[in-house]
Amino acid sequence: MPGPTEEVIAPKVVVSVVFFLTLLNQASLAQTNVNDVHVVPRQVSPVAASAVPLASIKAVDGSMLHVVKTDAKLVLIPVSVTDPMQRLVSGLQAENFELFEGKKPQEIRHFSTEDLPVSVGIILDASGSMRSKMNRVREAVTEFCESANPQDEFFLIEFSDQPRLVEDFTSAPEDIEKELLFRQPSGRTALLDAIYMGLHKMKEAKYAKKALLIISDGGDNHSLYVEKDVKAAAKESDVMIYAIGTFDRYVPTPEETRGPALLSELAQPTGGQAFTLENERELPAVASHIGRALRTQYVLAYRPEEMPHDGKWHKVQVKLRLPKKLAFLRAHAKTGYYAPAD
Repeated sequence: MPGPTEEVIAPKVVVSVVFFLTLLNQASLAQTNVNDVHVVPRQVSPVAASAVPLASIKAVDGSMLHVVKTDAKLVLIPVSVTDPMQRLVSGLQAENFELFEGKKPQEIRHFSTEDLPVSVGIILDASGSMRSKMNRVREAVTEFCESANPQDEFFLIEFSDQPRLVEDFTSAPEDIEKELLFRQPSGRTALLDAIYMGLHKMKEAKYAKKALLIISDGGDNHSLYVEKDVKAAAKESDVMIYAIGTFDRYVPTPEETRGPALLSELAQPTGGQAFTLENERELPAVASHIGRALRTQYVLAYRPEEMPHDGKWHKVQVKLRLPKKLAFLRAHAKTGYYAPAD
């Protein structure tokens, strides 16, 4: 598996691509008719998404399914697909994906590419080492917000010696941008504490689709929580984690050396991604890419034959079913889910 240092995106190629439709037309793919597949947007009240009992969606065969959020009868898997240059790939159909729980193939009961609103938490490093990078960070947050769905909601957590909720959930991204205008970074880096706070805050999210965007330039050196606890909380939360690490080439401490791997290990199991940059000038382009990734995800769903109620982690794998000439494409999806415990 490539490390985070291999996931650097050059600003000139961070664009969503539609050329893949042409490639698919050139490839001899057997496809069925799924043109009428779509998701009916959830109508939810401003409470935690987990409290919403039912949502109606249309299945691949055209019948209506009911997603029971409280007992996870239907497992939802958001998926992003990229090429080796990290460009986003659109135009795939349900038959271009395979789903496995453990080693057992699963029937894709639902497939959608609809742009659903997202609850987003921005987790921002405000420690002293970020002082020279704040202008680029502001640009990055602006680029990310500009790619948002108008219905998206955001909150902002800053961290240095400890995390702090700076802006509660808001549907106005300019509220987040205003909070960054007069920031004066100082202190150490309580990264894990901030991520844990963000995951806990997501319990108040309006939407079922949730993501954290972490921007930091160093490893953790001041948290009370430990890696094991935060990783477990991330896997349990059903929140996608995207991280941008702006690490210096020469790092003075073991914690900073550990930083890129830590962010990658937190992000990948959730279906998100971690990007490692050596130049903060790339921050806005990468943030814009992440925003577009949230807009262009495929959503797959399956119903296990027997929904387990053991409270354990169940591995899920998404594979692409494509011609060999397109084997270079990569799917990014969460690697499992925790079953309910009865």
